[in-house]
Amino acid sequence: MNKPHQSPTRRWTLSALALALTAWGGSAQAQSIDKWPEKPIKILVGAPAGGSADILARAVGDGLAKAVGQAVVVDNKPGAMGGLATEAMLSSPKDGYTYMLAVNSLVSEIPYTLKPKYDPFKDFVPLVEIASSPLVLIANPALGVNSVKEMVAYVKANPGKTSFASYSAGTLSHVMGLQLNKLAGLDMQHVGYKGSPPALQDVMGGQVQFMFDGAATSVPNIKGGKLKALGVTSTKRSPVLPDVPTLAEQGFAEMAQYPWLALWSTPEVPAPIQAKMRAEVIKVISDAAFKQKFGAFGLEVDPKPPTVAEMQQTLRKESQNVGALLSSINYKPE
Repeated sequence: MNKPHQSPTRRWTLSALALALTAWGGSAQAQSIDKWPEKPIKILVGAPAGGSADILARAVGDGLAKAVGQAVVVDNKPGAMGGLATEAMLSSPKDGYTYMLAVNSLVSEIPYTLKPKYDPFKDFVPLVEIASSPLVLIANPALGVNSVKEMVAYVKANPGKTSFASYSAGTLSHVMGLQLNKLAGLDMQHVGYKGSPPALQDVMGGQVQFMFDGAATSVPNIKGGKLKALGVTSTKRSPVLPDVPTLAEQGFAEMAQYPWLALWSTPEVPAPIQAKMRAEVIKVISDAAFKQKFGAFGLEVDPKPPTVAEMQQTLRKESQNVGALLSSINYKPE
């Protein structure tokens, strides 16, 4: 079929209209980005109040609110190994007003154990590394255990009677306990919790004997005498726990780990808004008072935060390592 002939004038008019609409659309988006944020920003946390992610999210939110002139709301959604928070994140409008603060296990560990509906490398973007910290192997002081060697002896002397807590099944807190079981020939049972606060309560109460926990939540209780630190998972001793040896020093070099917390976005959020959010958050965490406050809890802020591409590369390497580790200990999802 022959198409109707269009005159040069009509073709020029249509082309000009198309260009005008494209320019208008680009201008509208630019104006929208320039005005961002125009309403409160939400930071989701897949853990209860009082945990490491919650504490950092609130501090970041306070600094960010002052910088951008809008309220920042921290929305705690504990449960389902962080799944409630991730579902809320993925179902929210991709307009740059909803983010999530979570540990790197969101991408590197949980997909192996939870079988989530999301694609960890396609559905989430790590915007900013907020802080990093080793895990601390802790025990109830009443056990009289003062080192990993003594812990191993205690567990073997009480077969079938000891357990270890994790702040969530499928996370490094869980995996490290399984790895220690494998390496030392132990039979500790795992007890998963919805965050560190309830897990720590049970360790301090004697319902559970041991736990690998984040420094931010465990250090205050260690210094208060409510918990006993047996070792740290970093390659060198923590400056806030200088008398606590590393696991490597105690014969478990394979267990060196350094988890980190990040602010996450979804890739559909306009790139300029992602870049603006990243820049504002970096200003907040680079503040000397912020670093000093969290440094006292063993949380370290990188003086030169890695780029998004660098974080994505690190996550892929960590994911491969975790997969190999879980395979080596014959891990079976609970």
